[in-house]
Order: sequence, then C-alpha cells, then structure tokens
Amino acid sequence: MFGRIPLSGICLTIGSILTTMGFIAYAYDNATLNLVGFFYGVPILLGGLALKASELEPVPYTEDITDDILELRKQQATVTQNKIRKDITRFCYGQEAHFDQALKFLRLAPTDDEFPIVTGLRETETNGAYTLTLKFDSPYVPIEVWQERHEQMTRYFGPGVDVKITPTGEDQLELTLITNQLAGEGNQLTVVSS
Repeated sequence: MFGRIPLSGICLTIGSILTTMGFIAYAYDNATLNLVGFFYGVPILLGGLALKASELEPVPYTEDITDDILELRKQQATVTQNKIRKDITRFCYGQEAHFDQALKFLRLAPTDDEFPIVTGLRETETNGAYTLTLKFDSPYVPIEVWQERHEQMTRYFGPGVDVKITPTGEDQLELTLITNQLAGEGNQLTVVSS
C-alpha cells in the first residue's frame, strides 16, 4: 500500500511546509519555530527533491482486473510472479528502470542506460492458468536477443512458470509468464513470430 504513495511527494510537502514556517517565524522573530523550519524543513525538502529526481512511477495496468483473475492469482500465482507484480506496481527509488536487476542478470541491458522499459502489465487467464504479461519497449535489444536468453529466463522465472515472448510491434514485445500446472515437469520458452 505504501509503495503506491510517492515518498518524494510526502517529503516535498512536509519540507515545504516546515521551510515556509521557518521563513515566517524568522520574519516574526520566533527563534524556536525558525530553527525548526530551517533545520528540519530544508533537509526534508532537499531529500524530497532528490527522491523525485530518482523516482520511477508504477507501471500501469493495460486491462482491468476481474474478480475471477484475482481469485486465480490467489490460487496459482508463483512467488516470482507476485514479486514482479508488486515490484513494478509501486513507486521505486534509486533504480535505473523497473525490472533492472532481472534485465541485467538475463543480459538484456547492453549498457546501464539502454534498458528495455516495462510500459504496461496485465493479469489474465490462459487455459485455466494464471498469466502475468509484461509489455516492453525494447529499442536497444532485438527480439532475437530475447530468444537467445530462453534458458536463463526459464531458470530465473521458474519453477512453475512457462515463458512466452510475443513481438507486438517495432521494438515492442510482451513477456508472458504462465503458471505451469505441472511445475515439476520444467518450464518452456515459447516464441511467437509476428
């Protein structure tokens, strides 16, 4: 819940109020409030500005979630699927991109500023299985490179998840993680051509 509230906004608001109070107290010769305003307000305000500069907004859902999908998520979603969903649907600070550590591990980030960008997600059902789909803009990493990483993806996202990659346009693709009902039988990578 707290990840959906921008910490930078809270710091900026409190810092601005305290700093303004410090200036007003200075004008009215109130030393105590002046000190509180300056010694607490200015650092909180600067901290809020620093957080704002490094803030990543939550990735938006591209489709509404139905009650059936929520129930399916409770019953079938893997730890990895839940972690991914929670991580990218909250405000993050100090990261270069959502999902940056996974992309580095999978060698899908040529440099630190050329990450594929998660632009949306959706939760659906595929043949009775819970499905989490991440939509990526990938101008620096072609689909062929994503395909070459299939073994790493199956190890990273598994067990209990089938991975499907679908090109959706120029420099765009969807990475779909489908709960595998037969988790003990291993994962598969499916590549769908455009």
